[in-house]
Amino acid sequence: MSEYTAVPSQPTAAPSPSAAEPPRTAARTAARTAARAAEPTAPSGRRGRLARRLPVVGGLAAGSVLLLAVPAFAHVSVQPGQAEQGGYATINFKVPNERDNASTVKLEVTLPTDHPLASAMPQPVPGWKIDVTKSKLDKPLETHGKKLTEAVSKITWTADGGKIEPGQFQQFPVSVGQLPKTDQLVFKALQTYDNNEVVRWIEPAKEGAPEPDNPAPVLKLTPASGDGHGSGGAGAKNAGGDADDTRQAAADGSDTTARVLGGVGIAVGVIGVAFGVLAGRRRGA
Repeated sequence: MSEYTAVPSQPTAAPSPSAAEPPRTAARTAARTAARAAEPTAPSGRRGRLARRLPVVGGLAAGSVLLLAVPAFAHVSVQPGQAEQGGYATINFKVPNERDNASTVKLEVTLPTDHPLASAMPQPVPGWKIDVTKSKLDKPLETHGKKLTEAVSKITWTADGGKIEPGQFQQFPVSVGQLPKTDQLVFKALQTYDNNEVVRWIEPAKEGAPEPDNPAPVLKLTPASGDGHGSGGAGAKNAGGDADDTRQAAADGSDTTARVLGGVGIAVGVIGVAFGVLAGRRRGA
C-alpha cells in the first residue's frame, strides 16, 4: 500500500452574479427585472379580447347616445303658431336652410281650400318676387256682407337677388283673415334649393303619433276673446308683441342649440372612438 492517502477534491464555488458581472451591468439587469415586474400582465384568451374591445364599444356607444339625443333641425313653420278665430293676424312663414351646400331660392305655400281665407296679403320681402294665385270657390264665402267667389290658394316667393344661404333663415309675412271657426289651418309648403332639390313640407301631424319627417306648417286657432271681434288683428299683435318676440327668440335659440349640440355630439363620439382604438392597441401591445 502507498503511504500516501488520497484527499477528495473540493468543488470550486461558482462566482456570484455580483462578482461575475461588472457593477454597471448588474445594475442594468436589476433595473430591467424591476421594470418587467411592474408591467401589468396582459389578459389572455377571451377575457383579453373582451378587455381590448370594451374601450372601442364604449366610445361608439357614447357617441351614438349623444347623437340620438340631439333634437331635430327646424323645419318650415308658422310664427306665431296660434291666432284667434274670427279675427285677422299677421303670420310669418319661417324658412330655415337645412343644407350645407345649397341655398333656398323658392318657397311655395298652398292655402287650405277646406277653410278658405277671404284675405291673404303677403308683405314685400327685399330680394324676393311674389306671385299670388287665386282659385274659384266651390261655395261662395260671405264676409262683411259680401260674397266672394274666389280666394287666394297659393303664394310663391322666388329669389330675385336674394336667397337663404346655409346657416340662415328667412321669414315671409302674410296678413290673413277672417280666420275661420276651426281648430287649425294646415299650409302645405314646397322649399326649393339652387341645386334643384325640392323638400315637400306637406305631411299632416296626427295626434298621439310621432312628428312626421316633413310636417306641414300649422296655425292653431283658439276661440275668440270676450269682445266677440276675434282680436287677431294689428291691435292684438301690438298688445302681444313682447310675447311674440319672446317666442320667436326661443325658436331661434332652439335652432342654434340643436346645431351646437349636434356638433358636440359628433365631436365627443369621434374622441371616444379614437380613445378606444388607442387604448385597445396599447393593451394589445
